[in-house]
Amino acid sequence: MKLFDVYPINPINIVKGVGSLVYDDKGTEYLDLYGGHAVISIGHTNPHYVMRLEDQLHQIGFYSNSVEIPLQKQLAEKLGQVSGKEDYQLFLCNSGAEANENALKLASFYNLKKKVIAFKGAFHGRTSLAVSATDNPKIIAPVNETNNIIFLPWKDETALVEAFETNDISSVIIEGIQGVGGIQVAPEGFLQKIRSLCDEHNAVFIADSVQCGYGRSGKFFSHDFAGVNADIYTMAKGMGNGFPIGGIIISPKIKPAYGMLGTTFGGNHLACAAGLAVLEVIERDNLLQNAAEVGGYLIEELKKFKQVVEVRGRGLMIGIELPAELSSVRKDLLFKHHIFTGEAKPNVVRLLPALNLTKAYADRFLEAFAETLNQ
Repeated sequence: MKLFDVYPINPINIVKGVGSLVYDDKGTEYLDLYGGHAVISIGHTNPHYVMRLEDQLHQIGFYSNSVEIPLQKQLAEKLGQVSGKEDYQLFLCNSGAEANENALKLASFYNLKKKVIAFKGAFHGRTSLAVSATDNPKIIAPVNETNNIIFLPWKDETALVEAFETNDISSVIIEGIQGVGGIQVAPEGFLQKIRSLCDEHNAVFIADSVQCGYGRSGKFFSHDFAGVNADIYTMAKGMGNGFPIGGIIISPKIKPAYGMLGTTFGGNHLACAAGLAVLEVIERDNLLQNAAEVGGYLIEELKKFKQVVEVRGRGLMIGIELPAELSSVRKDLLFKHHIFTGEAKPNVVRLLPALNLTKAYADRFLEAFAETLNQ
C-alpha cells in the first residue's frame, strides 16, 4: 500500500524539535516560523507539556464520554480564566473543521434557521458544512454543495445589512484574521456590526478562532479587539501544541440537551492533559504579551523593506505580501536559510511561529529575509 497523494511536500524529514527549532534526519537545524500550520503554540517538546502527557499516559490515555472525566472540567475552568470567557460553556472535539461544523449545527439547533453568512477568502475546514462555508470551490465535492451558504464580500457592511434584510439568517461565521485568505484582519467596526445585526435578528455570531485564536494575535481571541463577545468561539490548532484537540465555547444563552452534540475521541484524557499544559504555559510565561511584543516588533521591521507590498496581521500572525517577481522568497528562506514559513495565494509569506518566539529568533529571520530580498 502507498499513501494517498494529496499533499505537495518538501523533501525534508523533520525528526526532532526543541522550542522554535527543528532538525532533519541529517542534523540540519531549521528555524520554525510556521509551527505546522499555526499548531505549535508553546514550542516543540516544551518540558511542561511533555511532563503533562507522560504523567497522564502512566494513568489512563483514553476513556469515552460515558464516564466522568475531571480533566475536562479543569480544562474548561482554566480556559475560562485565561480567555476571560468564564460564563461560557465548553464542548470538546478533535479538530478545527469539527469545531466549525459543530458551531454551525448548534446555531441552527438554537434558532431553527438554515442560512449562514460567510465571507470571500474564508477557510473554515474540510468537513461537510464547514467546507461549504469555505471560499474554495476546488475542495467542495458535489455532495457538499448547499444553497444555505451566502458568501459576502470581505468587510462590506452594506452587503451584510442587505443579506440580513433579505434572508432569515441562522449564523454569521467569520475569522478574526483570515489565515488562508492572506492574513486579512477583520475591521473592529465590521465585527461590531455583525454583533448588532445578530442581536437584532436572533442570529448566532460564530467567531472562527481556529488559527487566529489562542493568543496568536496578542489577545486570546483576535475578535476581542472589537470589544464585543461572539456567541460561539471555535478553537483547535494551538490548543494542543500538536496533540489533536478542538473545541467550541458557547454563550450561556444557548442551552445544551443530551444528544445535541457528540464525539468519540473529543475531550479524552490525553487531549485534556495537552490542553491544560498549553494554557498553563501561556499563563505562566505571559505568552499573550510576548506575542504582542515580538509580533509588533516584526511587523514594524518588515514594513521598512521597500520591496514589500504590504504587511498585515496582529501579534504573531503575520502576512508579508510580495510582488510577483519575488515569488521564490519562501523557498529561498527554506532551502538557503533553513527557515520554515507558510504561504497564502497568490504571493503572501505567512509567519505563524510559537507564541514564545524570542526577539533573537525574530532578528535571525529578518536578517535572512533581507538577504533573500537583496539577492
